[in-house]
Amino acid sequence: MVISAQARSRIEAEMARYPQRRGALLPALHIVQEELGHVAPETAKELAELFGIRPIDVAEVVSFYNMFYSTPQPRHHVYVCTNLPCSLRGARKLLHGLAKHLGVDADGNTADGRIHLGHEECLGACAYAPMMRVDARYCEDLDLAQAIRIVDALE
Repeated sequence: MVISAQARSRIEAEMARYPQRRGALLPALHIVQEELGHVAPETAKELAELFGIRPIDVAEVVSFYNMFYSTPQPRHHVYVCTNLPCSLRGARKLLHGLAKHLGVDADGNTADGRIHLGHEECLGACAYAPMMRVDARYCEDLDLAQAIRIVDALE
């Protein structure tokens, strides 16, 4: 058993809130990832058993959404929006500057495994470009110096 009793209890409470159990799959994935850091294949199998669905059904949801991970992840995720409005305002330069500062390519992990740097197509705040998402926090209207200060402040 990979999923703890406490997480199972939270998942069952979520299931009770929906007319069909499967409606609680997204909250369940958040619970599992919060506890374990990612949703491994064996975890997807356990979730499938809880929900009465196939493991591939769980894996498809995990692979569809960019907020779920199927492999262990660094503590922090930094994503720079590279859609057109952000790119026009310097996002690609910002992304490459951060990559150089962190010593990674534009889609990689730092050597200490603490930060993952990547890009996203759209973070939904074009009027405040360029922007980046740091874990669950959105940082808007950035320049490279500001972005570096933000990532350097991560523990």
